[in-house]
Amino acid sequence: RKIQVAQLRIMEWYERWEGKVYISFSGGKDSTVLLDLARRMYPDIDAVFVDTGLEYPEIRAFVKTKDNVIRLTPDMSFDKVIAKYGYPLISKEVSDSIYNARSKPDGCRSKKFDPDSDYCKKYGAMYDLSKWRYLLDSDIPISHLCCDVMKKKPVKKYEKETGNYPILGTMACESTHRRREWLKDGCNGFTKKRPTSQPISFWTEQDILKYLLDFNIEYSSIYGDIVSEKGKLITTGEKRTGCMFCMFGCHLEKSPNRFQRMKITHPKQYDYCIRPIEENGLGLGKVLDYISVKYD
Repeated sequence: RKIQVAQLRIMEWYERWEGKVYISFSGGKDSTVLLDLARRMYPDIDAVFVDTGLEYPEIRAFVKTKDNVIRLTPDMSFDKVIAKYGYPLISKEVSDSIYNARSKPDGCRSKKFDPDSDYCKKYGAMYDLSKWRYLLDSDIPISHLCCDVMKKKPVKKYEKETGNYPILGTMACESTHRRREWLKDGCNGFTKKRPTSQPISFWTEQDILKYLLDFNIEYSSIYGDIVSEKGKLITTGEKRTGCMFCMFGCHLEKSPNRFQRMKITHPKQYDYCIRPIEENGLGLGKVLDYISVKYD
């Protein structure tokens, strides 16, 4: 039933824009399922991959096995982004709030870090970021703009040049923001400022893994095997694959976390990201030390 509904949403999107659409393809398992769903109906539909240079080597290799994939590249590298804007840390909301609170100390974002502020009292504990006050007061450059600069900017340029509308593999279960957006606009946001389709919004992680198994779909080797453990499907390799050096959510991971695993599986990338900036690294080691996240 979920497969049928998702493909119906893709069909509606395709027909509405008379085929001027594309699949946002990251090489991850979610977008791999999305691409398969779409190409079962429209074999020649374009896929767009943004090559930021931050993807796992296995992801980039897997993307190359797919036909009709348009490769985009950002204008700015990750080291330049963190030098100009700051590190992506804790979450997009926390990084956004810190970045804006520093630029406007008297603005509403700064009130999120004060539990006694009228803002926190009005909107409740969900918007209280006082536990991250120590990061706001630190000398660590922090920003939410990495994704905007490295992924969204080249994609928006592509959309402007081609007139194509995106089909995304995001799911509502991944974050409160995505759930809120889905409840507001549904799978096909025809009237949004930037119209987007998210036809698998109502799927879960288990749905994705089951689809890959049931239809014997090839996926990136970075995930390892899909196995059943205590009645639940899991991957024996990486669980999620975004940008290798992103620190969003790393403080919530149990050991071995993403950086501890990277040390074993991708030592060259690990050394580069942990090494101090003064030694031509990205300086993540210093940042992870500051938030008490182990990486060795």
